[in-house]
Amino acid sequence: MECGDLPFLIRRDGTWLYRGSPILRKELVCLFSGVLKREGDGSFWLETPAERGRIEVEDAPFVAVELDWNGDDRQQILSFRTNVDQVITAGPDHPIRVAHDILTCEPTPYIRVRPGVGTPAVEARINRAVYYELVALAVPEWVGCRRMLGVWSCGKFFALGELPPGEE
Repeated sequence: MECGDLPFLIRRDGTWLYRGSPILRKELVCLFSGVLKREGDGSFWLETPAERGRIEVEDAPFVAVELDWNGDDRQQILSFRTNVDQVITAGPDHPIRVAHDILTCEPTPYIRVRPGVGTPAVEARINRAVYYELVALAVPEWVGCRRMLGVWSCGKFFALGELPPGEE
């Protein structure tokens, strides 16, 4: 049964609100996060076998708050822990992407947590401290005819940004 809009909001910092109040029990947030879906139009839904309702999400529903890595270069494996203690390993099924603010050009990195229905995925925004760790691990690579700075994980290269001409 469809319930329409539910009074949930997930803030950009990963805080879950119900009727404007933070949900303080992490176990409850983890329970809700397990039934979170994303539709082809980009909307987010809490969906159980019996009911579903739309919720509001300011940016991404999860935040990657910790990075663990093993190996280096092409053999490197990057694993992220989210604010709901889910561990995601970057690779072909969990790509890293970087969006840029239209006005400031500031980068905002994300990792796919799980596919959505259609094109948009359920993602975790990579927090600033973890992004700086990624940049510290970054290496230059050619992507087509562009020299990019990025990271390897599970044999896949994820570009973080373009290197200016003459930079190594």
